Amino acid sequence: MSKKLEGNGRWESSRMMLPEHREQYLERREPAKASGPVPIPSKEDLELIRDYVLLPMVLTIVDKNCKDIELSFYTMRQLFTKASRVLMGHVHNDLNAVRKALKERNIRVFLEESDSEHGAIHYKFICRGYEDRFSMIRDVARAEISVRIAKYISLMFK
Repeated sequence: MSKKLEGNGRWESSRMMLPEHREQYLERREPAKASGPVPIPSKEDLELIRDYVLLPMVLTIVDKNCKDIELSFYTMRQLFTKASRVLMGHVHNDLNAVRKALKERNIRVFLEESDSEHGAIHYKFICRGYEDRFSMIRDVARAEISVRIAKYISLMFK
């Protein structure tokens, strides 16, 4: 078969573009490169992204445990539910601070996909024009969440 028919069946040789249209196309296609180099995210930026991913998971886990305790017949369930609510308040405050810091630093994070086969969660982030992916394995997330919950509990009793 001829090389002229490739991809979706268009005639490659019949495409024509004026030089000024080509310049406009290139400017729209790569606006960040035209304005200069895009700074890569710092370690603090990546930590904020990780916190933005993990803190909602912490809230979900603590809330679920609080609801389970409320429905149980434990003698001290009122103490546990109040402690859970205080802990959720601390996590919520930290999450708001992370959201504010991300907004100030012009960083946006999007859930891209969840890979149940490999047990990974993938996020896309845009940090001041730099686009990349942030992935976290579920087992690592669980370990980090349990460490964070332990830190919040220790802060409550200081």
